[in-house]
Amino acid sequence: MSTVYLNGEYIPKDRATISVDDRGFLLSDGIYEVTPAYRGRLFRMERHMRRLQHGLDALRIEYDPAGLPDMHARLITENSLASEDVAIVYMQITRGVAPRIHHFPPDGTAPTVYAFAQAFHRPESARWKRGYEAITVPDRRWDRVDIKSIGLLPNVLAQQAAVDAGVEDALFVNDGIALEGSHNNVFAVLDGVVTTHPTTHQILHGVAREYVIDLAQAEGIPVEERPVLLEEMRGADEIFFTGTTTEVRPTVRLDGEPVGNGKVGPVAKALYEAFIAGTQVEASAA
Repeated sequence: MSTVYLNGEYIPKDRATISVDDRGFLLSDGIYEVTPAYRGRLFRMERHMRRLQHGLDALRIEYDPAGLPDMHARLITENSLASEDVAIVYMQITRGVAPRIHHFPPDGTAPTVYAFAQAFHRPESARWKRGYEAITVPDRRWDRVDIKSIGLLPNVLAQQAAVDAGVEDALFVNDGIALEGSHNNVFAVLDGVVTTHPTTHQILHGVAREYVIDLAQAEGIPVEERPVLLEEMRGADEIFFTGTTTEVRPTVRLDGEPVGNGKVGPVAKALYEAFIAGTQVEASAA
């Protein structure tokens, strides 16, 4: 039985209970964060905490996250995950337990903080080299996608559409602009330039996205952040998605049509190899 964190306690998962009056359960009133750890070492923790603080501030949830890095590290240890190549810590903070009202509950209502850790297994090399497929879906999310809200029903429906189509990813499109995936960011390689939507309110400001941009620049690959038309995506040399549990995932078919030559491209391959190498360096520094 795994050990989880709930409101200051480390307890077996089967003992963790949350009130039916919790605003996260009733109203999706909360945020979440997913942080990877490589060989027990949390990756870019300060950036994950910065994004978490952005969400807390935007939703006006009063909570001091100062102790969260230590909590994450303890969950990795408590669940014997320090030797895993990759593990993740999922955490969510809701506005807490209160009568169901549409405005904020009284001052002093304690937020509910829950977290768990588990191993994550990368795809086999041969599977990755075959590439993956994606479909496009209309973007029906709310207007503040930069907040990592637990209200993910549009994302769930989009990803289920991908599952129903037998593919791995769903690409949100709004007014002809390709924005991001249902649970990851997206890049296109256009005439040798790695191109992705800028960090506006329309996309999640992905930590892996930022890391891949850093890697591309270090490799001397030009990067441009601008809105990308869906038609540009359809004509791209390469497409790949990035995320904590996506890392770098190449798309070789979009809506049933080949991307580029229909094979994993050299840019995605180089960035994936750089991504893996970078996380290994991070782990060896522990």
